[in-house]
Amino acid sequence: MRHLLATRGLAALGIAALTGAAVLLGAAPAQAHSYLVASTPTDGETLTALPEAFSVTANETLLDLGAQGAFGLQIRDADGGFYGDGCVSVVDATMSADPVIGDSGEYTMIWQVVSADGHPVSGEIPFTWEAPDGFEPASAHEAAPVCGEDPAASPTPGPADPAGETSPWVFPITVVLGILVLFLALRLRNRATARGDDRPEPPSNPPAP
Repeated sequence: MRHLLATRGLAALGIAALTGAAVLLGAAPAQAHSYLVASTPTDGETLTALPEAFSVTANETLLDLGAQGAFGLQIRDADGGFYGDGCVSVVDATMSADPVIGDSGEYTMIWQVVSADGHPVSGEIPFTWEAPDGFEPASAHEAAPVCGEDPAASPTPGPADPAGETSPWVFPITVVLGILVLFLALRLRNRATARGDDRPEPPSNPPAP
C-alpha cells in the first residue's frame, strides 16, 4: 500500500511539473505589450512649425522606473545626426521631449518606452521638417545624447531591459524534471508489482483439522 501511494504521488508530481511547463510556454506569447495610440509628429507627417514637444502616447500607463535609460526619444536626421539633450518626461501614458531640431529635411523620431508588464517597446516614426522663416536650427550631435551628459562625449546608448526576460532554461528544465519524476514513479510501480508476484499464494483449500 505504501509503495502504491508513493507511486501515485510521484506520478501526480510529474504530471504537475509537465502541466506547469505547458502553462509557462503558453503564457509567454499571450502577454500583451503596450502600443502607440498617438504621436507628435505622426508617421509621415510634414511639420511646418515646432510643436510644444515631441511625444508618443501608449494605450496604457507606462511603467515609469525613474531611470532615463529605460525610456528614450531621439530625433535623427537623414545624415545620422542627433538633436536634443536625451532627457524625456514620462507622465501616465505619454513620453515627451523638448522640440529640438535642425534644418529642413527628412527626420526620424526613435522612441522606446517600458510597458506596464515591464517589457521595453520601441519603434521609429519618419517625418519631414519644413522650417519656417527665421527659424534657427540646432546643431547636430554625432552620437545619440544621454540625459545629463555632454552630448559631444556621449556614446549611443543601447536599449535597456529593466524587467528582463524569462530564462530560456525554465521550460526545458521543468520538462526534464517532470520526465524524471514519471520515470521514477514507473520504476517504483514495477518493483512493487514484482514483489507482489513473488509472494506465495495462500492455499485454496485449507487442510482439514
